[in-house]
Amino acid sequence: MSRDFSVVGVVGLGTMGAGIAEVFARSGIEVVAFERDDEGLERGRGFITQSVERGVARGKLGQSDADALIGRIEFTTDWQAFERCELVIEAVPEQMDIKLGIFNKLDEICPPETILATNTSSLSVTEISVSTKRPHMVVGMHFFNPAPIMRLVEIIHTVVTDDSVVADIRALCEQIGKTPVSVADKAGFIANALLFGYLNHAVGMYEDRYATREDIDAAMRFGCGLPMGPLALMDLIGLDTAYEILDTMYRQGRNRMHAPRPIIKQMMSAGLLGRKSGRGFYTYEQPGSPNVVADRLTPKGEDTGAPAIDLSGKKIGVVGSGTMATGIIEVFVKAGFATTYVARSDAKVDGVKAAIKKSLEKAVGRGKLAQEDADQAQSLVTGTTSLDDLADCDIVVEAIAEDLHIKQVLFSNLDEIVKDGAILATTTSSLPVIELATQTERPENVVGIHFFNPAPIMKLVEIVHTVATDEQTVNTSVALTKAIGKHPVLCGDRAGFIVNALLFPYLNDAIKMYEANYATADDIDAAMKVGCGYPMGPFELLDTVGLDVSLAIEQTLFREFREQGMAPAPLLEHLVTAGFLGRKTGKGFRDYRK
Repeated sequence: MSRDFSVVGVVGLGTMGAGIAEVFARSGIEVVAFERDDEGLERGRGFITQSVERGVARGKLGQSDADALIGRIEFTTDWQAFERCELVIEAVPEQMDIKLGIFNKLDEICPPETILATNTSSLSVTEISVSTKRPHMVVGMHFFNPAPIMRLVEIIHTVVTDDSVVADIRALCEQIGKTPVSVADKAGFIANALLFGYLNHAVGMYEDRYATREDIDAAMRFGCGLPMGPLALMDLIGLDTAYEILDTMYRQGRNRMHAPRPIIKQMMSAGLLGRKSGRGFYTYEQPGSPNVVADRLTPKGEDTGAPAIDLSGKKIGVVGSGTMATGIIEVFVKAGFATTYVARSDAKVDGVKAAIKKSLEKAVGRGKLAQEDADQAQSLVTGTTSLDDLADCDIVVEAIAEDLHIKQVLFSNLDEIVKDGAILATTTSSLPVIELATQTERPENVVGIHFFNPAPIMKLVEIVHTVATDEQTVNTSVALTKAIGKHPVLCGDRAGFIVNALLFPYLNDAIKMYEANYATADDIDAAMKVGCGYPMGPFELLDTVGLDVSLAIEQTLFREFREQGMAPAPLLEHLVTAGFLGRKTGKGFRDYRK
């Protein structure tokens, strides 16, 4: 039987501490809410009161329940009030000396059976625990902000924590409606260890001027379905907080991927801490405001004085007949562009037409497309087996197998066939676009137009320019992307572009975490979905993408950047060698054959 907790103490009533106190009080548990002075106590009381009042105003909490909730909280500046607590959680600033002082005080006051917990997100729980006379009763309880809303709680056990303590805290978390995951004491735990490496890498992209802040954030929101872009999230977290977490992670693991990018420290020195200071990577209405306002880095609107690009009557060509090619063709014809596609056989030509017809009929059946629009789209589709039929196209998009030699031969042929001035585009997700451009006599007209799968649904398109691509080609590609209802982001020609270069090192870190037996695949997936709002956990995503595809991308990134932290996890290589490729083979990190 798990232990029953009737009184819980919280030390520190900042935003996080006040939220934790509210969570326990909402669950019917008495709370001793402590601050060191009356001013801090009233501020903390205000945080809780305002949150509860918002719940009442939104109809999520009745007035009588709200009054009862507040009534269960004892606000105090008296340390002795913790004498009756069965659990005390510390939620003060991330400074070890402050935390050690608090735990020494609690160790003196609280009964021996009281569990002491820290809400630290990065400091060593072991170091905190051994400063007390009860290290076996000390545990980490890492809530996520805002605590009343975020469901994840990371339970951190040290080498001396009693198993019964972890079990009791896990049961308590479930009782208060949270999703607990148990992990060992390592900097960053699960969520932060995976999240902050990714954030740091995104900051590096911005610092290197590889892409704009807006494009980096849009790429991860539209390309991966994340709730926030990485730079906007850095502003929300606070650059000073992010720096401390990254610095702690780097000092413990010596992984250069976690070494804080220099620009973070520079921005801190300038007082650009994010939302709380009113400026960070973006500029806000006022300190603390979530509303972004225009600044000198904000992209100019459509009316820049440059002549508009006329796409009327433009003919599109697509080479390929696979899932991606078929989706791209559908996108173009639905947007009103006459599209000719080339497949290797008549059977494949017929297969593409049938697939597009079926997809359009499904859209009509669901009320997402009018019948006349579906008919119009089908009338714009022309299939052929001859590249010569693309001669009069204005833009040709290649969507064939991800093989450099095959693509190079194709681009050489297209250069001879397609009219002068036409744009030749590739949908490659990993190969160097310049390697294709140099096979032609028109490198200035070669560009990457990287769609995401499934193309009819995914909104993002990465426009990849090489050192030879001219401005007109880029502008036309952007205009075309907008004309088909997609969101274009611009980036240079290097491995992974934006999305894959940020996504796959994060996935690789998750595999290494699992490989080291730090946490289970289920707990890692839960941490990222529940704690960070990701639509899929890393192992769900890896099995869906395919472990062979993931390994190929990670190998490409490692070869390009020569960063040791990007070296593919040995476990991934072993699974691919064994033929365990994910959902498509029935087994990957999970077994789908059951």
